[in-house]
Formats: sequence, C-alpha cells, structure tokens
Amino acid sequence: MTTTSQTSSESDITDEPAGAARPRPAWWVKLIAFGACLLTLWHVGASFLWIAPYSALREIPTQEVLAGYMLPMFGQSWSVFAPEPINGDYHFNVRAVIEKDGEQIETGWVSATDVELSMIRYNLFPPRAGIQSSEVASGQMNAYNKLNEQQQAVVALDYTEDGWEEWMVRSFDELEGDNPSTAAYMAEEHLSTAYATQVAYAIWGADAVVEVQYRVSRQNVVPYAERNDPGAQRPDPTFSTTGWRLPIEEEGQSRENFANTFRSQFERTQK
Repeated sequence: MTTTSQTSSESDITDEPAGAARPRPAWWVKLIAFGACLLTLWHVGASFLWIAPYSALREIPTQEVLAGYMLPMFGQSWSVFAPEPINGDYHFNVRAVIEKDGEQIETGWVSATDVELSMIRYNLFPPRAGIQSSEVASGQMNAYNKLNEQQQAVVALDYTEDGWEEWMVRSFDELEGDNPSTAAYMAEEHLSTAYATQVAYAIWGADAVVEVQYRVSRQNVVPYAERNDPGAQRPDPTFSTTGWRLPIEEEGQSRENFANTFRSQFERTQK
C-alpha cells in the first residue's frame, strides 16, 4: 500500500496537468518568423524570375530591382544547358602607354583573363576575383555587337583627353540617320576602361601609366557537329575594336588592394 501511494504522489508531481496549455511565443519571435518567411518567399521568387526566360512577370519587381538583388552574390543561369549553352571563351587584354626615363613607351598586351583564371584553376575554393575580366569582357562585347558600323567606328577612335566619355557621346549624337541607343554601351565602356586602368596600374604602376587600351575577344569552341573530328579547329576569335583611353577610376576604389591581388598573381604566371 505504501509503495502504491508513493508512486501515485510522485506521478502527480512530475506529470503536467491534463489539458494544460503551452506558453505562446513572444510577439518578437512571431515577428522574426514572419520576416524570415517573407524573405524566403522573396528570394525563391526572385531566383525563379532571374533564371526563367524573360516574361512580363519580371517587370513586377522590375528588371533593375532584380539585378540589384541577384548580382553579384546570387547570380545564376541555365546557360550550361540546351538550347543555348555557353559555347565560347571571352578574353580581356590590356596594354598601356607608360612614362619611362622621360619617354612614352607603348607596352605589349597582357591577358588579364589568363592571370585571373590562374587563381581558380585547380582551386577547390576559387575566389570571385578569378572571373571578373570574363564578365567585363562578356558585357562589353555584347553591348558592342548591338552597335551599328558607324557607332563601332566611333568606339575605335582614341579618346585621351579629360571628359573623353562626354566627347564619345557627342560623337555618337553627331552620326546621321537613326542609330541604336548607345546608353548601354557607354556603361560597359566605362566599366571596361576602369577595369583596364586598374590592371595597368597594378602591372606598370599608377605613376607611370599615361593611357590605356583594352581588347576584348571571343572564341567559339569546336562546333558540336565536328566534335568527333580529330582535326577540328576552333573558329578564329572575333574582336571588339576600341581605341586608346585616358585612365579612369571609380570613387572609393582601392588601387592598392587590387594591385596587391592582381600583381602577385601576375608575377606567378610569369615564372
């Protein structure tokens, strides 16, 4: 009898009363959970719109909002798959006019792409610095190919005076007839020249560089129909022809940080 009484008493102490309500989460816990759900829904929806073929749905958040959110951290695509897989390589080359011993000397071409690719080749944890030049080159050539012959001729000219971007825009505006818009190209021109400037500064020194020139090329892979032909050759590369430019820098850029990363890798590729 004693044992049964003690067991019943202990059960009453340890067990929760039948039908007892659990404490509700605090209001701030609910708020955090709600915010996390909204963020998850937005990220999944934005990723779907970014990856999927273009449609009017993209204009609900607008293309600019999507690009601002997805790039550079979440950018992705299905371009490795059919029907239009990636089938070519982009290269970004840079040369400069430098001041040396009181004379101006034209350097040879340096492949910024080869330098950057050496950062990610055989690297299990590749840095994003290894793909910058390829992305810049891709954007520049895509915009260049949308220009007509007259506009491409303007791009091939040299612009080596202060305010040269404004002079280039004026040259576009002076062309006769109906011409494609050049706003998208000028954005890529600015980015490409700024990148070429940093490469030139890293290799030859900011104090020595007087002018810079970049050259973008794209070379397709062996056509799929010739994949089994042992003598098949890759098609010749295509180029976007650009002239000499006065160096430009973006506000807030750190030329020292860029140079420390790029120059050290460049020196390794020269050994």
